[in-house]
Amino acid sequence: MGIEKGILKRSQLLMGDDTMDKLASLRIIIFGVGGVGSWCAESLVRSGVGHVTIVDSDRVCITNINRQAMATTKTVGQVKVEALKTRLLEINPSADIDARQQIFCEETAADFDLDSYDYIVDAIDSLKDKMLLIELACRSKAHFFSSMGAALKMDPTKVQVAEFWKVKGCPLARALRQRFNKLKRKPARKFKCVFSEELLQNRGQNATCDTTQCMCPKAKNGPGDAKLLNHEWCSSKAQINGSMMHITAIFGLTIAGLILNEVYVHY
Repeated sequence: MGIEKGILKRSQLLMGDDTMDKLASLRIIIFGVGGVGSWCAESLVRSGVGHVTIVDSDRVCITNINRQAMATTKTVGQVKVEALKTRLLEINPSADIDARQQIFCEETAADFDLDSYDYIVDAIDSLKDKMLLIELACRSKAHFFSSMGAALKMDPTKVQVAEFWKVKGCPLARALRQRFNKLKRKPARKFKCVFSEELLQNRGQNATCDTTQCMCPKAKNGPGDAKLLNHEWCSSKAQINGSMMHITAIFGLTIAGLILNEVYVHY
């Protein structure tokens, strides 16, 4: 145990040995480690969760620095999951971090054994892929939590938790429900979401980062999977919206808190 015992001492003091033992045995997978997922992962590792799998296809862009845990001027261009893994292991060297640079989609879904996890966290932006993950996660044995849209928000007091079908005022949740209804499909079970009814407008202009340091578009050389070297999401989005760390982090920390509290209550 060594250093880990000291790192987790304040957690152990509050939650006790039984809960800490359970956290150490948990297997959690987080899909998407941007402004929401990266802070969720960090909170879980700081709290004593033993195994965290992080899934994301992107590399760190300079525009990520304002809100993502692993994004700094030193990590721009690095594979996101690898940069986050490095940060998480600096926090707790004993943690088991599985970093997977992959796009979760219909073609890759079979690569993930969702039943092997205790908790699944959805922090995906893509509507189609998010819907697929919701369907598969709700059929699995794992507990499941999902993040709705965290962009275009400023007021931290408006962040809420509700069951998916009861989420109000969120365009992403509305779009997901409309698609489920159109296809006459529904998730196999209920699940909780973090969301906010607040919806602001971008005051600024231009969706690009306006700097030659940007590593997102079409890098000629770079780390990670060669098949994903030129992959980036920005150009595929109809609109890029502004977002702030104090909101995205609250979303991620809230999901982590839901997991931690659930374990605490039951152990």
